[in-house]
Amino acid sequence: MCKKIFIAATGQQCGKTSTSIALLHLARQHYRRVGFIKPLGPKPTRYCGRWMDQDAALLTRIFHLDSDLSFMSPVVLHHESTRQVLDGKITPESLERRILQAAQALEGRCDLLIVEGAGHGGVGSVVNLNNARIARLLDAPVLMVAEAGIGQVVDNVHLNMALYHQENVDLRLLLINKLFPEKRRYTMEYLQRAFSRHPFPVMAGFDYSPILANPTLRHVAKLLKAPLRGNRKCATRIIHQVHLGAASTQRVVDIMEDATLLIVTSSRNELLVTLASLYNVPEYRNRIAGLVIPGVLPVSQVSQQILDRSHIPYIRTESLSSTEVFSAIDKDVSKINPEDYEKIHLLKSMAEQHLDFSAINDLF
Repeated sequence: MCKKIFIAATGQQCGKTSTSIALLHLARQHYRRVGFIKPLGPKPTRYCGRWMDQDAALLTRIFHLDSDLSFMSPVVLHHESTRQVLDGKITPESLERRILQAAQALEGRCDLLIVEGAGHGGVGSVVNLNNARIARLLDAPVLMVAEAGIGQVVDNVHLNMALYHQENVDLRLLLINKLFPEKRRYTMEYLQRAFSRHPFPVMAGFDYSPILANPTLRHVAKLLKAPLRGNRKCATRIIHQVHLGAASTQRVVDIMEDATLLIVTSSRNELLVTLASLYNVPEYRNRIAGLVIPGVLPVSQVSQQILDRSHIPYIRTESLSSTEVFSAIDKDVSKINPEDYEKIHLLKSMAEQHLDFSAINDLF
């Protein structure tokens, strides 16, 4: 009989996909056949000639699950999907059948099936397939992931828990992610007190990690829809700081920290030349992750030659201003990509150090 764990969350960016990756990694050390399914996929992408949810495609690539590809993302929501359901062109019952058939196929192949929900408990309600309903449909007990805090965690868990209780779904574990190491024990003590009257335990998950949270140069290039130029071997380099190069050249150089992405408008030739020259100085190589060069004015011919000869990684975007670039990066939350080998390796290592899979497994 296949054991199932439904990975839910109190909201977006709580570390739900990271938890799925971690559990799949650990589960493979205990079970011979481990599978993954994202029943409802709100983030469509093309993979191997088919539409899939981004997270399903990600785990397929990380864990080489191509033999299960037909079943891992049974319902993918496109831009027009909700209107088609509300117009009666697609019935919720047909989507439900797809999910059931895919899950049953994977259950026949697996000893353990990781089921990942989408966003908070209510996501998917517009097509009558919210997370709580899908968990009940698949008869899968729930592991709920929440982002660290105290009051906000308690409020969000109760808000989501009401929907799961309404569907008579069994919440077995609350996992707290993105804990600050210096507050880890303190936070967990108070959360365990707050939920002491509930039947599920509260377990510490991952500490907050800048490496997991911060974007790579490749991610920024994709976000800005512009190619990465210069040293493309640095595409997976993780950015820890983003600075708007608006100050004097000397001031910009002085305040640079480790792995800084600098946004320098195309008209600031002196600053561009200085950064390109410093890129090949060992003292500054670690500080300069790369450049984003916005602005409609062209970079001068001499400056462009110096940029190209230095091999400094840079992204040129003429359609956005410096402020728009900074705002886009600041608001973006970096998701793990299959090529983010450092992040994936770190996540697996953190799972082995911080997650007690045997204890989690015993609850399900």
